[in-house]
Amino acid sequence: MRNWRWLLLVLAVLLAWLQYRFWFGPGNSGEVMMLETQVEHQKRDNAGLQQRNDALAAEVKDLKDGEAAIEERARSELGMIKPGEKFYRVVENAPVATRSPAAPASAPPMDVP
Repeated sequence: MRNWRWLLLVLAVLLAWLQYRFWFGPGNSGEVMMLETQVEHQKRDNAGLQQRNDALAAEVKDLKDGEAAIEERARSELGMIKPGEKFYRVVENAPVATRSPAAPASAPPMDVP
């Protein structure tokens, strides 16, 4: 009978020690949940970066294979035009500065004798 008590005591101590390690030791459940959250954030970041990489790869492929993308870039970034085309630049008028009525627009300088 006495041996069973020691065995139960050892098992209870072992269970308490394992519970302590599970909740407060290295690699505890809080750290595991935090790492799982970080993994989810990293997966979302990776998905966004993968989409960006796919878009850049498609643009590179288009620039290598098609002339339309090269022409569009030359027109927009370099301002190039085709032979025989006319280029028109539309410039909006700058806003006219209004003058206050208290100060005359051009007052002649006053000479003091």
